Amino acid sequence: MKIKKFTTRFPALVFSTIFALSLIFIGCEPNDVRVDEERTVSNPEWALNANIYEVNIRQYSPEGTFNAFAEDLPRLQEMGVKILWLMPIHPIGEKNRKGTLGSYYSIVDYTAINPEFGTKEDFQNLVQKAHDHDMKLIIDWVANHTAWDAVWTETNPEFYETDEDGNFFPPVEDWEDVIQLDVDNPDMQEQMIQAMEYWVREYDIDGYRADVAYMVPTDFWNRTRERLEEIKPVFMLAEAEEPELHKHAFDMSYAWDYAATIRNIGAGVAGLDALDEALTTNFDRFEKSDYRMFFTTNHDENSWNGSDPDMYGENFENFAVLSATVWGMPLIYNGQESGLDKQLEFFEKDEIEWNGYKYQEFYKTLLSLNSNNSALYNGEIGGDYLKMTTDNEEHIFAYKRVGNDEEVFVILNFSNEEQTFTFDAGNQGEWSDVFEGTDLTVDETMTLDSNSYLLLER
Repeated sequence: MKIKKFTTRFPALVFSTIFALSLIFIGCEPNDVRVDEERTVSNPEWALNANIYEVNIRQYSPEGTFNAFAEDLPRLQEMGVKILWLMPIHPIGEKNRKGTLGSYYSIVDYTAINPEFGTKEDFQNLVQKAHDHDMKLIIDWVANHTAWDAVWTETNPEFYETDEDGNFFPPVEDWEDVIQLDVDNPDMQEQMIQAMEYWVREYDIDGYRADVAYMVPTDFWNRTRERLEEIKPVFMLAEAEEPELHKHAFDMSYAWDYAATIRNIGAGVAGLDALDEALTTNFDRFEKSDYRMFFTTNHDENSWNGSDPDMYGENFENFAVLSATVWGMPLIYNGQESGLDKQLEFFEKDEIEWNGYKYQEFYKTLLSLNSNNSALYNGEIGGDYLKMTTDNEEHIFAYKRVGNDEEVFVILNFSNEEQTFTFDAGNQGEWSDVFEGTDLTVDETMTLDSNSYLLLER
């Protein structure tokens, strides 16, 4: 099946006219389209139709090194990966360490490399190879806390909060392996920004994923983005769900509420009405220009909540299709393309079992559609979400993404049984089946196998 490549930016008047006409024929209401005139973030052009792939260097290979991971870049390029996100690459604290190897998020030195992963030269080579394979690379950044034995505890103890006895303390009781920075300290903020500038300037990385971004002042992130943009266009991902972070600092934030919702649906403690509510909440809280990251798992979900089979059972592919098409940018966590069926240990060596890449073609198809069909583009240029109602809302979830001149139609059966359902009038027509590469007619009444999906485009 040939998928058209959308390359034109339509003028606003044409864009709105097309949508108005499409609504007349479809007979449905889209999520509100709002233009945020306050927003100053300029998304990199390469992020418009990008996806993101999270890399856990420690668990990725037996070696657990940058060089070993670099060998897999051709495969990831073939799969369609656009942005690589590396979990923290810095040395890990030893004092109060959790487990044998400690948490990646217990940082000793913001301008050094974890020797377990390789050298600075190895990292520089990895960034260059990623760029050679038409991928961007961002790294994880921890601006809220450091290790107990971080360099700053000796050189700049005033960068930390202390208790009434002058002692360092964790930001959260369960995070006993790290200590709280004084995130309002202007001198600390300046040193932090300079460290972030260092990796962009010296290693040509393409941005950051900001750990617990909501626990750091927004004005810090605003100034950081401004400073980094003086070096090169960057992409910033916030581990947060606060709309204000999109105004002047971040391109994308986590769809945490959505992730919790699909986990509850997978566990059988919530129905599809909860999915409607979660999506409505997203559309109400965020502007269309705000990139949102949708996912079935990541390092937190996998290590603490369960593997994909644990969380989603027979509906895993349904939730993966949903997350890749419903809105925003899809995330893949390393190993999912091989059917990652275990929880990776967080503080120990626990390698991914690469079992024949059973989902490689599945993800390749999803990522290709996401990159090439303008209805799934990120931000304001992307298509609107239109919920399609049926007479079987308990088991069937259906929606369209309607863009400038392209559409995507998704029909999901979350039931363990075959389901027959009827669409409202006006939703019939000819489509291309994305996975089968064949034409398909959507009739008024249809039947879908248990735990299965139709992904259509035109």
